[in-house]
Amino acid sequence: MIKNKSNAIKIAFLLIGLMALNWIGTKIYKRYDLTQDQRYTLSQSALNIVKDVKSPLIVDVFLEGNFPSEFKRLRNETQQLLEEFALDNPQIKFNFIDPLEDEKSRDHNIEQLIQRGLDPLQLSVNNSGKASQELIFPWALASYNDETVKIPLIKNRIGSTQQELVSNSIQHLEYAFAEGFQKLVAQKSKKIAILKGNGQLEDIYLADFLQTVKELYFIAPFTLDSVATNPESTLKKLNEFDLIISAKPTEAFSENEKLVLDQFTMNGGKSLWLTESVLMDKDSLYNDEGRGIALMNDLNLNDFFFKYGVRINPLIVNDMYSAPITIAMGEGSNSQFQPLRWPYSPLAAGNPEHPITSNLNLVKFDFANPMDTLKNDVQKTILLQSSNLTKLQGVPVEISLEVVTEEPDPSTYTKGPQNLGVLLEGQFTSVYKDRIKPFKIDGNKDSSTKTKMIIISDGDIIKNDVVRNQPQELGFDRWTGQSFGNKEFLLNAVNYLLNDDGLLDIRTKNISIAFLDEQKINDNKAQWQLLTIALPLAFLAVFGVIFNYIRRKKYA
Repeated sequence: MIKNKSNAIKIAFLLIGLMALNWIGTKIYKRYDLTQDQRYTLSQSALNIVKDVKSPLIVDVFLEGNFPSEFKRLRNETQQLLEEFALDNPQIKFNFIDPLEDEKSRDHNIEQLIQRGLDPLQLSVNNSGKASQELIFPWALASYNDETVKIPLIKNRIGSTQQELVSNSIQHLEYAFAEGFQKLVAQKSKKIAILKGNGQLEDIYLADFLQTVKELYFIAPFTLDSVATNPESTLKKLNEFDLIISAKPTEAFSENEKLVLDQFTMNGGKSLWLTESVLMDKDSLYNDEGRGIALMNDLNLNDFFFKYGVRINPLIVNDMYSAPITIAMGEGSNSQFQPLRWPYSPLAAGNPEHPITSNLNLVKFDFANPMDTLKNDVQKTILLQSSNLTKLQGVPVEISLEVVTEEPDPSTYTKGPQNLGVLLEGQFTSVYKDRIKPFKIDGNKDSSTKTKMIIISDGDIIKNDVVRNQPQELGFDRWTGQSFGNKEFLLNAVNYLLNDDGLLDIRTKNISIAFLDEQKINDNKAQWQLLTIALPLAFLAVFGVIFNYIRRKKYA
């Protein structure tokens, strides 16, 4: 009796303990990320963005359906990332949608998505040696307070395999969603001035970049014409902006304009210069002769950049690793457009150690000029470089489309990698220190506060194509279907210059993705089926025989 009472007490305590543990479990929730690269731990920058979400933020992901295992991996990684966002802020809701599931509405859905700018991706699927084509929409739409942004889930890189494509995309997922959420949630505060008045590119050639930038910042055109009559007022108005962008100027800057721009930098203003020392455009080659003359482009900025620590040389980079040019070959109705090797469009690789250019696609240039960095107190970081196989051509020089028919001689490409993009950071010394100034200015400064500047030796890097008076996507070649990293690089550069580098920190996060080797799977399919199916059955049969033998011997 006493023993039974003691057991009942123990059982009661056990039940009470289990109930208490269950109650504690409902109040305390903790997840542990045991992956080596912490891929399922959101960065603090991403958490800071979603903490401001006060009403439902709906994410519709179109990465659903029957597609290769690599893209199923991307779909699963996307779901796990969104689950992490939703756990941090329950206002974030997400759905996975297959727009191609219903055969009746398939064509209509495809048309609707394409109209919204969600271009499909065609995949080559190899199943047991049989090749087929599949169509997927690797996009998401995020909606918040009657606003919607599109979020790309694919991060393409030129020359990458399907597995590398997925690996790059998984690496990019957190950044893509954080950037999309920021566009919906964050309040704009920084202001950007687009310089005009010195022959810069017209707005239609900047349209795609400006359309993207204005989702995050205030932008406005700013002309320096008033410098001639009221330079101090011009400087005061310019100082209201946080960043200036000069996109491919072709007319020289006056000393008055240079002093205003110099003092803008001395007051801590940031600058993005997309300029060049050689005057040459691809459009000038499309004539009956297929020729044009490249000339020096003197913008009166040599001393300006020299003082800050950079020299843009009046040379043209001829690179063996370059983007093609598309030319009509043949006569009359038999002519066909063909992409041909064009050495004057270098494909620049980004610095993998810097957040602006980490995990960045190749950036396309046109008639770029090499840059030298000069010794001073300003810190310099090379952001973009050409390939190792380059040669330099002086100006004036005739450029002809006939170069596409010539076989290049690698032995002449000996100049090594050329600097095409440089970041300057630190305290700058005024260009006009210890010099006679073109006009008197109150509060003149000979040294700046800590600031930043990026100089790119080609203005065409920001130029989008225009077809039938409609601007096209920046960095997309409609003839070859290739996408270059121009827009992403420029957006990263703007974010970095404006100290909006929280998102850039996410880009430096490295995730290691391991994939199965499909070729080995197909080659050794029978062997693995034997090991995983037949071998366990054989072990079970042997165990049954031995068990029965022992049982009979023991109980016979």
